[in-house]
Amino acid sequence: MKSAHSNKNLLLKLIIGFIGIICFFTGCSIINKYFKADKPFALVKISSDQYPSFFDDMAYNSITYSILQSIAYLKKLSYQKQFIFGNDIFTTTHMIESLSFFLDFIHTKPSNKQLNTFIKSKYAVYKSVGNKKSGLVLFTGYFEPILKGSLEKNSEYKYPVYKSPDNLITIDLSSFSSKFKGKKITGRLTGQSFVPYYNRKEIETDDVLKGQGTAIAWVKDRIDLFFLHIQGSGKIYVDNGKFINVHYHKVNGHPYKSIGSLLIKEKKIDRSEMSMQKIRSYLNEHPKEIDAILNYNPSYVFFKIENDGPLGYLEVKLTPGRSLAIDRRIFPLAALSYIETQKPVVDGNANIVYWKNFSRFVLNHDTGGAIKGPGRADLFWGNGQYAEIAAGYMQHHGNLYFLIKKP
Repeated sequence: MKSAHSNKNLLLKLIIGFIGIICFFTGCSIINKYFKADKPFALVKISSDQYPSFFDDMAYNSITYSILQSIAYLKKLSYQKQFIFGNDIFTTTHMIESLSFFLDFIHTKPSNKQLNTFIKSKYAVYKSVGNKKSGLVLFTGYFEPILKGSLEKNSEYKYPVYKSPDNLITIDLSSFSSKFKGKKITGRLTGQSFVPYYNRKEIETDDVLKGQGTAIAWVKDRIDLFFLHIQGSGKIYVDNGKFINVHYHKVNGHPYKSIGSLLIKEKKIDRSEMSMQKIRSYLNEHPKEIDAILNYNPSYVFFKIENDGPLGYLEVKLTPGRSLAIDRRIFPLAALSYIETQKPVVDGNANIVYWKNFSRFVLNHDTGGAIKGPGRADLFWGNGQYAEIAAGYMQHHGNLYFLIKKP
């Protein structure tokens, strides 16, 4: 009996080793038979007759740049890292091969018919399950704000853009128990106790970080600063004639709470009119309410300076119109995606004339505090007037797909 048991163990090891060898060379998804996701799948594989009619409304040179950013990120990872697509799991090796293969084809400048034939023949497509009720994904937008600032505090520039303080500590709870895998807490030490870090009110209104030398720069508009926190990165033109790229570094650990939802709940802005621009207008018209409204969101972002930007969660440069922010816990990072939703058509006076349907290939480069679940996605629009309009007003439903080369 002992000999038979040993033989079974040896056989099992050989089978697992064989699977590993195959996946090393092919990046195959065969390992999905042995690994199961611990949460309901966010993506469902669809049959070729369910594929959308792929059409990209942008020039292919921008998707080339965006794909190269994904490949650059992937090349820094272990070739054995796993990426979950619904029931299937692929390795880093296969992710890179899939993106490179698509990129080579795009360089041939295919017609729309050739594009669809190519995808149907060579790629598996997975669709986001979307919102529980509608099955659709709510698309919003974000942009790179440009602020005026100073390297020194003065009467005009008095609101600090803080870098991460030394007393901000993040603890990985998985170090204590495997049941806390993926769980972290952020706080600070006070005496012998570890307590939550300061919230927005304590940082901005009570000025608890004053004198700690943690300001990167100072800006003149508190509302602009708040929206810089929401966008996650931006440029600050400082008084020496240069600009600095500031990028999300850490957060204070408090949950993100939407001030837009607050203003709707308190009937200060109608849901049908809600936009970033409408919030800004309301705050400027009601200066006495600014403290209470902004402090409703206890979450606070700390920044770092980068040589280039804006950067997303993957620490690669975001591509206007091509970089997508979605929930990194349930969607494969750096993956090739495809979206169908709506974009604004704007006249010469910066007014939205109407919204039109559009579709394009995008890459999963970013994430966000408010972007949770399979029914949310945030599209990066770049900077400038149109980007700010699109990002501020976009709240439209649509579909989100992921593509991966068939193994």
